[in-house]
Amino acid sequence: MDRKLKQYAELIVKQGANLQKGEMVAIASPVMAAELAEAIAEEAYKNGASQVMTLWSDAKIGKLAYQYESLETLTNIPAHVVAARDYILENKGVYICLLSEIPGLLKDVDPVLVGERSKASGKALMRFRESTGINKTRWCLAAYPNKYWAKQMFPDLNEDEALDKQWEYVHKTLRLDEEDYLAAWKQHQENLARRSKFLNDAKIKTFHYKNSIGTDFTIGMPKGYMFTGAVEKSLDGLDFTANLPTEEVFSSPDKNTAEGTLVSALPLVRNGVIIENFSITFEKGRIVDYKAEKGYETLKQIIETDEGSHYLGEIAIIGYNSPIQNLKALFYETLFDENASCHFAIGRAFPACLENGVNMSKDELAAAGLNDSLQHVDFMVGTADLSITATTESGEEIAVFVDGNWVI
Repeated sequence: MDRKLKQYAELIVKQGANLQKGEMVAIASPVMAAELAEAIAEEAYKNGASQVMTLWSDAKIGKLAYQYESLETLTNIPAHVVAARDYILENKGVYICLLSEIPGLLKDVDPVLVGERSKASGKALMRFRESTGINKTRWCLAAYPNKYWAKQMFPDLNEDEALDKQWEYVHKTLRLDEEDYLAAWKQHQENLARRSKFLNDAKIKTFHYKNSIGTDFTIGMPKGYMFTGAVEKSLDGLDFTANLPTEEVFSSPDKNTAEGTLVSALPLVRNGVIIENFSITFEKGRIVDYKAEKGYETLKQIIETDEGSHYLGEIAIIGYNSPIQNLKALFYETLFDENASCHFAIGRAFPACLENGVNMSKDELAAAGLNDSLQHVDFMVGTADLSITATTESGEEIAVFVDGNWVI
């Protein structure tokens, strides 16, 4: 385990955050992930970090807050929470956020309370959110296995066996099972960069998605869109990898062009609540209908957050033949499951995915077709029989996906 943690920490610090000597590091971590946070801190210091600060959280205490606090208190975000994020920005820090899910933890909590708390937090931390949105701050999301999450994934195994297997699967998705995992990541990045370049050079006007479970959907791209892959570039010109793992080539679509229905291919876990077998229908870009066999109220809270949460902010293309999908396991964590399947995101778009977008005002971004919202929630639509056909500005049709996989 010590070796696995050290490898994981090295990947996060070097590949994810791309820490530079003299920079400060902020680690947001659940208390359950403390040993990984400690390993990251040590790796950061060894690589020249000037300071490491930690921002701790506890999901179980968070649930108690929903049970005992008033709505007024729940939505009053303490000043020190905002000040901590402002400190990161003011000191040009690198931000590392660790996830460690307890699936179903909030299933008995009123989704309205969760939604209002999320909305209040989004507003309070808007400056920080916008900074990461334009890559002014280098940031990285990674996950830490735990016994609750492992048992959800592998219910037929005992806790120790399930946790060992979850660690094994996490390592495979991160390519840490390869002898030279940093070199493996470099090759992976080059493959995604090649596909991004193809899509950018093609000057695509629309994508059409269709499969056998009910997805029949068209969406357009704004003028000057930019697809990117595993490597993103911060405003200071340095590369970083925002999500570990990642298999996607992604951009932001024209929010006003979505037409048709998207049907979920995998469950979505949001705040510990599982949303299953759902569909979302769009007209003129806006969500006009949505259904879910399970978790409907949580889906409703996501979509009804604000006006922007009725539109899409991300389009992500991922081949069905991917390391995560090939494990044939549901992670119940979007960071992993979104990389097993093509997906879209409800809510906030990425200004960095539009030419000169990071220098545009909100009004200019909106005029270009980019969405804004307090939300950014990915949901998966990719299946083994998904077809994606692109139509270029010149009217040429290009097959992007056939039978769930890339053909370019």
